[in-house]
Amino acid sequence: MQFRETRPIYLQIADYVCEKVLLRQWNAGDRIPSVRELAVTLEVNPNTVMRTVEFLQEREIIHNQRGVGLFVSDTSHQNALTYRKDEFMEKELPFFFRNLVLLQTGLEELDPLFKKYIKKNFPNIKENKL
Repeated sequence: MQFRETRPIYLQIADYVCEKVLLRQWNAGDRIPSVRELAVTLEVNPNTVMRTVEFLQEREIIHNQRGVGLFVSDTSHQNALTYRKDEFMEKELPFFFRNLVLLQTGLEELDPLFKKYIKKNFPNIKENKL
């Protein structure tokens, strides 16, 4: 995983977990890698992963079954969607809109590019679902 300096690592790991949930690679009830396993895989300190786990548990995206491991919560998909959408709307969208204005680009110009991006990167997602 390639980390960006502009966002705390624990939040980037949270985004990674949410993406797995939103893409249905991890489904409700699935056991996910332990804190140690994630730390090794992502090459980060286990304390950073633990901070991510606490953050995601607060949002009911994952939960811990004591002595068994970490699991995807029953409400994970909707909670991950809400969390990621709120983050996007508050933090990324204003910057995106600013660039559209500065570049004198309208949304209608982006529509064909967006559709092409979806086809290439998310072939299983139908356009009418967006």
